Amino acid sequence: MAAVPAAPATVVASATPTGDEIVDVAKIWAAATARRDALDVPEPWQHKLPGIRARLALPHATLFLAGDTGEPAGFALAASTDAEAELYYLAVDPGAWGRGLAAGLLDAVERWAVERGVTRLTLWVLEDNARACSTYARAGWVATDERQVAQPPGRLERRLTRAMPERPSRARS
Repeated sequence: MAAVPAAPATVVASATPTGDEIVDVAKIWAAATARRDALDVPEPWQHKLPGIRARLALPHATLFLAGDTGEPAGFALAASTDAEAELYYLAVDPGAWGRGLAAGLLDAVERWAVERGVTRLTLWVLEDNARACSTYARAGWVATDERQVAQPPGRLERRLTRAMPERPSRARS
């Protein structure tokens, strides 16, 4: 049977997500990290809420929701300062892996960063998360020499960066 191309993902950005949207992303994060870590049973999604809420409380935090069936199946969460932004979360529900949602989310985050005048995006990724590392490499992210131990799960993370093009100047009339 021939592969059916995935429908394009719809990505919506929000600086003020609803409670239901926050629950959706906590469930996605729980499912994605369980699959990443080869756990038989995901951690309860409620345990993911404090970290997500803490990042949403940062200045200029924005939540990006993606789906190709009308329901959120992936998300990204980023926050910016004047010239730099950090991508704190990027996750896709394992049932939607391979459908281009992560790439769509990264594109949306990059457009948001350029619109804000951000010149550099950064993130931390678990070094042993080959799937994520490959996704970021395909999108042009570059590994730095910076490493730290993630708490939890106590594994080594590496910082990645992505230079952003300058914001297009607006024509004057």
